Amino acid sequence: MSPLDEFLWAILGLLLTVAGTFMEAAIAIPNLLNEEGQLVLPSSWAAVPVYPLPVSYQVAAVLLVGCMGGRQAAALSQLAYLILGLSGFQVFSQGGGLDYWREPTFGYLLGFVPAAWVCGWLAFRPQRRVSLEWLALSGLAGLVLIHVCGALYLSGLALAGQLSQPLVELLEQYSLFALPGQLVIVCLVAAVARVLRLILLY
Repeated sequence: MSPLDEFLWAILGLLLTVAGTFMEAAIAIPNLLNEEGQLVLPSSWAAVPVYPLPVSYQVAAVLLVGCMGGRQAAALSQLAYLILGLSGFQVFSQGGGLDYWREPTFGYLLGFVPAAWVCGWLAFRPQRRVSLEWLALSGLAGLVLIHVCGALYLSGLALAGQLSQPLVELLEQYSLFALPGQLVIVCLVAAVARVLRLILLY
């Protein structure tokens, strides 16, 4: 991948992360069987039920740019996202500014940088054409890193007496409850990245 391609993916990753922060993730699951058990197709997209996931598309953007742009573009996009938010731009879910380090979720945001790098490194590791399973594994590795960084940061805030809630409650809220929806997002990102890489021939 050329430096220009990496730069474009870094810009796109930054824009997707900012947009994904404020978009709630949802999944559409059509009911393909009628009451008699026969296969039927939905009459329109409006008839397909949509189920919201308790997460945003923020993590999807982090992992997608890793799978598509590689480690350098992915890490750069997330570094730019952190700098933008800490500079005072309201791009984080609860605002922005230098005081944002006190937010319990800031550790997860810090985890975006190594997660994007590892996801991008793994996604471009095989010399042959990458498989759907390998892209999913790359995304899963990135997701694990996000939660490890978030949990470590929360533990540090707890030791420093900076948390207004018990540590266990915050870990449940930001890691345990978000994990099922984020696992669905990993599968979605892997499928989208696989199709895009086939189209773009890499």
